[in-house]
Amino acid sequence: MQLEHYMLGFKETFPPTMKTSLMLLPLNESLGSSLFDKRVISRICQSAYGKLGFMWVPIMCKTTGGSRPKKKIYHRVHELDRAMDLQKKPSLILQLKSIVQSQKYQSLLLRDLEKEVGFVKKWNYMAAIEKYPSIFRVSGGNRTPPTLTLGQNAEKIAAEEDDARGKMEPILVKNLRKLLMMSIDCRVPLETVELIESELGLPNDFKKSLIPKYPGFFSVKDLHGKAYLQLENWDSSLAISAREERLAREGILDSAGHTKKARITKDVNFRGPFAFHLKFPAGFRPNMSYLEEVQRWQKLEFPSPYLNARRFDIADPKARKRVVAVLHELLSLTMEKRLTSAQLDAFHTEYRLPARLLLCLIKHHGIFYITNKGTKSTVFLKEAYDGPSLIDKCPLLVFRDKFVALTGRKEINSCNGRPSSQFVV
Repeated sequence: MQLEHYMLGFKETFPPTMKTSLMLLPLNESLGSSLFDKRVISRICQSAYGKLGFMWVPIMCKTTGGSRPKKKIYHRVHELDRAMDLQKKPSLILQLKSIVQSQKYQSLLLRDLEKEVGFVKKWNYMAAIEKYPSIFRVSGGNRTPPTLTLGQNAEKIAAEEDDARGKMEPILVKNLRKLLMMSIDCRVPLETVELIESELGLPNDFKKSLIPKYPGFFSVKDLHGKAYLQLENWDSSLAISAREERLAREGILDSAGHTKKARITKDVNFRGPFAFHLKFPAGFRPNMSYLEEVQRWQKLEFPSPYLNARRFDIADPKARKRVVAVLHELLSLTMEKRLTSAQLDAFHTEYRLPARLLLCLIKHHGIFYITNKGTKSTVFLKEAYDGPSLIDKCPLLVFRDKFVALTGRKEINSCNGRPSSQFVV
């Protein structure tokens, strides 16, 4: 037995003495196949590695010869790493806007800012207030305590948020129904929905403002002392994935759902009815056998992510490909087509996700990208991005871009995108 170490882009730190190599699993190895019969994940090491952190997954594997195995590399996509960096300041500005607007008279005493965000974070917000006087106005002084309000232009644009929220409501209802339809019992713990509420674009009070408004679609039920969001009726017209909608737009499927002739493009994408859009990083140089393997996988039929997972055996290659479709669809339902690894894992039970979810994401690196930028590891849907920019934007993201543009900054995470046709109900 020989011990191989693989390094993944997750927020863990390890000794500098360890050699860095990254993981790329072959597509023909399944989550329940002999790959994991022969390899046993022994442990996950944690110790100081300086500023840059990674996860090492030591794996025991059988070898037939004495030669040293080739390094497996998980290629970084620097543009998507940059997308995480570009969101930091806009996120802080939008959070501060929300804090000011949540006050009774939409004004905040500066001395109370620490109560809202804590002592450490307060200084980041103070720096933003000082840097962007066109957005945040400080008044008072001498005998009156300094008060923070939105500037005139910022207040004018902030008033447009209600309109954006109004446009978002039918989108949110549709996406929430689809989210529940993919679960095995058409229900998801309410705490799981709350975990991704901001990623979906739900308002903070969605349990009071949105759910009771649609009793024909949703209900909250208590099961074994735990609150669940339950789907009240099934709509077959919603059981169409974002992948299928893209194929219809590209002419691979006609309006009746019939398949047209498949073909392979120069970017190594197979345009077939069961294919996923792949985006390999610039440094990735696959050999011919790998490309043939990809083509076979792309041609493989698989069940819809909206069919009940109980009907399928995870050992079946078609069921394993369906898991990829479920992850793809879940990310597609979010505003920015990304979730943290912890948020994805929260759907493990309801969606019957594989125990080795991380390895599944790494294996399909043409579809998903894992970055350790930011405070948490984040999984991107690669096809949704052009460089660091989100391609399609919902009305709420369009509004946020307009507000952040008051800083004079033209390029942010979701800039250069377009309002998405998929958000039209």
